[in-house]
Amino acid sequence: MTHDHDLVLRPTEAQTAAALNPPAGRGGGDLVVETLAGLGATTVFGLPGQHALGMFDALRRSSLRYIGLRVENNAGFAADAYGRITGEAAPLLLSTGPGALTSLAALQEAAAASAPVLAISSQVPTAGLGGGRHGYLHELPDQAASFRGVVKSVHTVRAQSQIPSAIEAAWKSALTVPHGPVWVEIPQDVLLAPTTIPVVTGGDAFPEELPPRPELTAVAADLLSKAARPAIIAGGGVVRADASGKLRQLAELLQAPVVTTPGGKGAFPWTHPLSLQSWIEDRHTTDFLEDADVLLVVGSGLGELSSNYHTFAPRGRVVQIEADLGKLESNHPALGIHADARLALQALLETVTVTDRTRAGAAERVREVLAKVADRIAAQELTLEQEVLASVRKALPADSPSFWDMTILAYWAWSAFDAKGPNHMHSAQGSGGLGYGFPAALGAAAADPTRPVLAVSGDGGALYSIAELATAKQYGFDVTWLIIDDGGYGILREYMTDAFGEPTATELTRPDYVALAESFGVPGVRTSPETLEADLAKALSTPGPSVVLLPAVLRMFAPTHLSPS
Repeated sequence: MTHDHDLVLRPTEAQTAAALNPPAGRGGGDLVVETLAGLGATTVFGLPGQHALGMFDALRRSSLRYIGLRVENNAGFAADAYGRITGEAAPLLLSTGPGALTSLAALQEAAAASAPVLAISSQVPTAGLGGGRHGYLHELPDQAASFRGVVKSVHTVRAQSQIPSAIEAAWKSALTVPHGPVWVEIPQDVLLAPTTIPVVTGGDAFPEELPPRPELTAVAADLLSKAARPAIIAGGGVVRADASGKLRQLAELLQAPVVTTPGGKGAFPWTHPLSLQSWIEDRHTTDFLEDADVLLVVGSGLGELSSNYHTFAPRGRVVQIEADLGKLESNHPALGIHADARLALQALLETVTVTDRTRAGAAERVREVLAKVADRIAAQELTLEQEVLASVRKALPADSPSFWDMTILAYWAWSAFDAKGPNHMHSAQGSGGLGYGFPAALGAAAADPTRPVLAVSGDGGALYSIAELATAKQYGFDVTWLIIDDGGYGILREYMTDAFGEPTATELTRPDYVALAESFGVPGVRTSPETLEADLAKALSTPGPSVVLLPAVLRMFAPTHLSPS
């Protein structure tokens, strides 16, 4: 009698011969790049360092494409964007100590946004592991401890035979929902030592799925089927799960209005009759959602930005679908369904029943809310800001992705920018760190060179990323970088002026960004609000990197969470 678990794949004669006679000149680093290639990786990001040279030397014997950035944190942002665009785990190769630690802010953003990044770092020699103070260069008592509170999983390798399995486990962890960054560290001597281990020829690259519990989706379907005023909040989990189509089907079936969070931009069509767009930081939207008798929250933990700064207080039943167990019911009591958004929405589509009640008037109620939002913004005399954002939207091709740094125009975009589709607009709103936009756009260009990519930064955030103009030029990435120069940290200037009467530490001495770009061999142009659309469109239609500088002082629209009445 034969059982499935007794079956094994037997190597062919050619495979056996290759395994018994591995090529000479390989080291532990070759096992790293061979495993990555076997799992399906084609591109790696990173920055070399003394302890990691075994990995980088192995790259020249592999088919992997290497994209080298100038700062480890920027390399992490590029890998983050590559993971978001492709849905694949993006390898990030780093050195020990300072090199590793410099990537932490990027890995925090990847964790917050559920971007699959596979960070592989070197370590001090094996003899130095364990917390002793041996005085090795770059030594930390416990390097992995610096990452445990940031990444999904940590994998420490101590022998070459552990490398393939450790990287495969990390790969699966990164791609198991919710996606996220993972950490592998390998000692310098393990990477450098010659190896007789056979060439790694494959790997199991398929993570386990996370389906919903059927008893919970049955209850959720019953609640939604009977609801008189259902509504939906769609977060980044819908985008990451590629579930936008199923979200639209369910919303139309239920006639449920949909609002997307900043992370969920593009998950629902902007001009759809049921679209509340992304005005989630607005009291009119908050009031509308609070009035829903059943609120379906998909792929969002209803954190600070997605709850109008925790002023949102739903009065009806909440159904929350969330792949991150830690976010389930973390802010509001709900019927919590721990599941991948795509699988859970499919289960609801199969079980929701539509009665004779058509919930007439849902589209009209949406129009009323959007009209109130428009009137509120119009009363604040913010014509410049709206015109600048409209010019960016007109200049950017509909299928091109955009990457936004933490800057005032990005805060406008979270609410007012039509992403034109899922996975098209990305920002650093997950963890809120500066410097994301430009290096992330480079990662997106590496992922898909068929479309121009837009990066948007303020002058303060741009200074984090200037070095990557060299990267853009070296690889010829088709990225246009829009820098809005308002003389400093504009949003912090606003916050401090409102809170204390005057700002401190917000004003910056800046370079001539156009001349600086040209010194890297990257074309630059100084524009104005009147010429922005034309200048930006020209830059985006011209192959290769470019910089468009817009000197302008923009203002934020007034918040509504401070006076919820």
